[in-house]
Amino acid sequence: MNQSRPKVRKSRALGIPLTPKAVKYFEARPYPPGQHGRGRKQSSDYKVRLLEKQRLRAQYDISETQMSRAYDRARKVTGKTGEALIIELERRLDALVLRSGIARTIYQARQMVVHGHIEVNGRKVDRPSFRLRPGDVVMVRERSREKHPFQVAREGGYAGEGETPRYLEVNLKALAFRLDRDPNRREIPVICDEQLVVEYYAR
Repeated sequence: MNQSRPKVRKSRALGIPLTPKAVKYFEARPYPPGQHGRGRKQSSDYKVRLLEKQRLRAQYDISETQMSRAYDRARKVTGKTGEALIIELERRLDALVLRSGIARTIYQARQMVVHGHIEVNGRKVDRPSFRLRPGDVVMVRERSREKHPFQVAREGGYAGEGETPRYLEVNLKALAFRLDRDPNRREIPVICDEQLVVEYYAR
């Protein structure tokens, strides 16, 4: 069975491509699946906010519980809650493994972490939700480096067309990167109107 199809369906339903493979399908049929896909209209403010929250969750592939916890932490930060929420999510280990070009998708990044292939500051970390702080150094562990996905990453195979975000210093040949500083919202390559997400949780 083609594993990418559910991701493609989810991409169309949410209105954003969730994997590189979904991009070409998404460009051909960007509307939600099903015979009523083209004609669907958002019927309420609640639905609009719910969809935006689901879109953000899907881009980080996190549970509702993880999302609401991140929102609670973001609320305590001085400044805009929506921006703080995105920055909070972006500091997750799996998200930054993806941004660095070591993984091709958020799903692959999560697997790499869970399977014990990643270390932070010289210690194995197998929690995708581990939040990095500026100065933290992330590397693929020595024993994992010859595995095929990491060989592809080393040659730049996952780096894609986008630029490496400025808050990361990446050395793909060494399969390593450092979080130089906290990200700014405008630098984070996530498609989201975060104010709608804040309104969803604040309701």
